[in-house]
Amino acid sequence: MKLIIQRVSEASVLIDGKIKGAIGLGLLLLAGIAADDKEEDMDWLAQKTVLLRIFSDDEGKMNRSLQDVGGDILLISQFTLHASTKKGNRPSYIAAAPPDIAIPLYENFIQLLEQQLGKPIQTGTFGADMKVSLLNDGPVTIVMDSKNRV
Repeated sequence: MKLIIQRVSEASVLIDGKIKGAIGLGLLLLAGIAADDKEEDMDWLAQKTVLLRIFSDDEGKMNRSLQDVGGDILLISQFTLHASTKKGNRPSYIAAAPPDIAIPLYENFIQLLEQQLGKPIQTGTFGADMKVSLLNDGPVTIVMDSKNRV
């Protein structure tokens, strides 16, 4: 799974002109599930994300986690993170998991994040046309890939 993590002051997602999810201080997560992803990938990323020390402490150093600051999560599924642009000008998404594989893993990831964080998270809708707004704080943007965990 590829995960784009953005530290935000606020973020929201609109679907059909209605707010589906919104947060204040926290993390906007863009998640791309690959066809070969497993539950172990989701578990590792959930734990790593919630404990990632990218929020400022009293001295302005990135030394606090999402848990430490009481922040929230907005999770958005984004298969385009697995785009291959090696050939031609039209990206290929063959590495992205098809819905029958991706949806159960995405739903599992939601549960794992909620368990790690200790509270519900906000989400978009898998496969929907979404309009995502954010105020990136820092800016802080981190890319993690569960295939690089070893």
